[in-house]
Amino acid sequence: MDTFKVLEIKESVFEDNNLQANLLRDELKRDKTFLLNLMSSPGSGKTTTVLKTIEELKSDMRIGVLEADIDSDVDAHKVAETGAKVIQLHTGGMCHLDADMTKQGLVGLGIEDVDFAILENVGNLVCPAEFDTGASKNAMILSVPEGDDKPLKYPLMFSIVDVLLINKIDAIDYFDFDLEAVKNRVKKLNPNIRIIPISARTGEGIDEWADWVRSEVKNWNEK
Repeated sequence: MDTFKVLEIKESVFEDNNLQANLLRDELKRDKTFLLNLMSSPGSGKTTTVLKTIEELKSDMRIGVLEADIDSDVDAHKVAETGAKVIQLHTGGMCHLDADMTKQGLVGLGIEDVDFAILENVGNLVCPAEFDTGASKNAMILSVPEGDDKPLKYPLMFSIVDVLLINKIDAIDYFDFDLEAVKNRVKKLNPNIRIIPISARTGEGIDEWADWVRSEVKNWNEK
């Protein structure tokens, strides 16, 4: 029987990315720019949440947005209408961003006049969870129509984020969605996570979310 060597390359790829991510975080710290990596599945209301966040915070800080998509620039046009600085990132078919891609995006955006940068990552709950982008904090959105079982199906995503936004809470009466079950499942995976129910459509919970951002940006700049 032939014998052969199996080389596991995934760990080394992640190791190099993690190094690049830590270097990027150090640069962002020196530049006093807070980078939020925002992740979710498609259709969760990620872009609507970004728009609502800009509306709530634009008088407090200078905001820049990196819109990542496999293709199209629809979301970047929407963000541009708010007056926030924005750049569209096309991943060329890749389902995530890594630290080097993020850095390229930040260079293209220009962060010399940005206090708070939002990276709207590619929409899925698998690949983005595996790659450290160099962000100051990680956030994700779970929308009510997606169902309350997603923490059971995608545990890694829920375990690596600092804050979970449960969006479309205004529609909870129309779906079989157990909010308390989600909270309990997520807390078992990630005891320190902050969970904020919101409606990006009506504005419910956005003030609490905006206060979290303000606090984190302040802490980032003071440490």
